Amino acid sequence: MEQLKENSIGDDVEKLYESGKNKQRYKGIYQLVVKRIIDVLLCLLILPLILLISIPIAITIKIEDGGPIFYKSHRLGKGFKEFNMLKFRSMRVNAPDLRNDDGSTYNSKTDNRVTCIGRIIRETSLDELPQCFNVMLGHMSLVGPRAGDVESRDTYEEDEKDKMLVRPGITGYTQAYYRNNLGVREKRLYDAWYAHNVSIWLDIKILFKTVATVLKKENLYTNDANQESITKQEQIEKEKIEVK
Repeated sequence: MEQLKENSIGDDVEKLYESGKNKQRYKGIYQLVVKRIIDVLLCLLILPLILLISIPIAITIKIEDGGPIFYKSHRLGKGFKEFNMLKFRSMRVNAPDLRNDDGSTYNSKTDNRVTCIGRIIRETSLDELPQCFNVMLGHMSLVGPRAGDVESRDTYEEDEKDKMLVRPGITGYTQAYYRNNLGVREKRLYDAWYAHNVSIWLDIKILFKTVATVLKKENLYTNDANQESITKQEQIEKEKIEVK
């Protein structure tokens, strides 16, 4: 049943991408000029609030284990150009990089690599506040595709590469509507669809949906959902054995 659900999502997003790939709105005046102006103005406007929230977070991170406050993640931006994406550090120093079979990041509520303050800022997405400086520097937008890992550069299918036609975002379509509840292929195709269909109204919808998703704490942990499915299957098999 889980496999059927995943296949259904994959088919749907491929159809969506195919139906919208000819719009090419990444070439439009909004994406090329207006959006950049909005990004800079909004970041300047909310900068005092960001600093107000960031200072106690930074102090708490430092007090908890004495490690660095920020984490620099080497990412792929527009046109596959590499940049350092900033985040508040949420994991213990020198924590191992765990990956799922599809190359996505291991993500679980019981992950002991995550610090106490790290768990809080992850669940509230406050760990991503420093990315506003990436926006100011022109590496990112407030809304856009997920920034890809540098290590995954050679794993993109041709249709997935379209996500790199625009700047990556602090939030985006997949983060807002699915958060961590999609496979790598689906995430990339939704982002590619976004690049071809970007508009001010779509960005506004994504921003409002992002707030709702964060407040509801929806789809936070990918691996917990998978583990729950495995646990249920194990229970079914156990009941079958007991009946026999």
